[in-house]
Amino acid sequence: MFTLALIQMQVVPGDSSANLSKATHLTAEAARNGADIILLPEVLDVGWTDPSAQSKATPIPDGETCRCLSESARKHSVYICAGMAERSDTLVYNAAVLINPEGEVILHHRKINELDIAHPYYAQGDRLFVCHTALGTIGIMICADGFARNLVISRSLGYMGADIILSPCSWAVSADHNNTATPYGKLWIDSYMPVAREFKLWITAVSNVGWITSGPWQGSKCIGCSLVMDPDGTTVAKGPYGVDAETILYVPVEPVPRPARGCEWNDLWKKVKSNTE
Repeated sequence: MFTLALIQMQVVPGDSSANLSKATHLTAEAARNGADIILLPEVLDVGWTDPSAQSKATPIPDGETCRCLSESARKHSVYICAGMAERSDTLVYNAAVLINPEGEVILHHRKINELDIAHPYYAQGDRLFVCHTALGTIGIMICADGFARNLVISRSLGYMGADIILSPCSWAVSADHNNTATPYGKLWIDSYMPVAREFKLWITAVSNVGWITSGPWQGSKCIGCSLVMDPDGTTVAKGPYGVDAETILYVPVEPVPRPARGCEWNDLWKKVKSNTE
């Protein structure tokens, strides 16, 4: 068992210095409180679909954002998973990394199921990975990857052996959204639950908070509601809602032993046989 910390932090659009300073401060706090893995939001350096990504995106692993987070992981001896704008030659990606306690990038994901409005800002990822750690096998997806058609991305990570999926997110609603009348989160619960149950894995997602001040969603608000779902498909933790709802959630996570996972051969054979009779 290990402790996961979800840092539901405020992201200031376009202000990478302020955002990195806050991320490192909150990471230190989470580490002091016993976190083993720390999960940070999507594009935490400049904010999702902020036009500044085109000029402020930095390389992985040698750019400022990744180096700063690597130093934090090494200093506090924790794993850090975080989303960031990545520069690779002439392209910019909506990317995320997992950094080990030695400060090394051991997993690198580029968002695949990006929304249409974000295509002018980010190139599309084209592959998936998992990595084996002392805490279990970990996969990464980013936000809308989680509701790709037929849940193909999260299911693929399940087939690849993930015990836990970490998902940096940026969950936004319109400025006039009424959370009492229409509680936020059903889309994510409905997307995560079948995969968590099918593969007996954990799915964890953290969203930032704060106003979106530029780009195609200008005037919308990011509202947190970060989510942790266990292998039974039960929501075991949920962050507060609101543009000011900055917080750290601490969740004990116990991966399901591998022999209890997946599809039994007898069940698979029955399905094949029934389809050929």
